[in-house]
Amino acid sequence: MLELPSLWNLIVSTIVFFIVAWYIHRYLNEQGVPKGMTRGLLVFLLASLVSWGAGDAVDWAQGKIEGPRQASQTPNDLTQLLKEVGR
Repeated sequence: MLELPSLWNLIVSTIVFFIVAWYIHRYLNEQGVPKGMTRGLLVFLLASLVSWGAGDAVDWAQGKIEGPRQASQTPNDLTQLLKEVGR
């Protein structure tokens, strides 16, 4: 079953993305790699991959700490809720 990412996933992965992108830019500048579209795409892809991994690690750790999330409603609960609202 597909689980939605947590808010912590979004926060941590966004912060990690910008930090990793900054470090990769700095490293490529030190190596003398010329700026261009290929370099920008490389920075974006590497930062995205590391960011995605960090967000996944956050969700994994949160799942280990809190346990698996339960579904908010099952279809039976929803139909029963609609019957109650209709009264």
